[in-house]
Amino acid sequence: MSQVENNAVPNAEQSKPWWRYPIVWMVIGGPAAVVVASLFTASLAIKHVDPVLDTSVGQVKTASEAPAIQARNHSAEQAREPADR
Repeated sequence: MSQVENNAVPNAEQSKPWWRYPIVWMVIGGPAAVVVASLFTASLAIKHVDPVLDTSVGQVKTASEAPAIQARNHSAEQAREPADR
């Protein structure tokens, strides 16, 4: 009766370091992937900056920009007459 039995966990399982458990890498891997993706996105945004278009009156440089500016101005105006339904 003086011997104590330890059936809970084998000795080899107790001596494993923390990086040997797959669940640790699942917990670390998710946030690490998000950090890497955000750094990649930030580098793309810094390297490929979109040009700012001057949309003031008379500053439209090409005919292809004109329809978008007219639509923007039209949507910003208040309706003078009610729409036909």
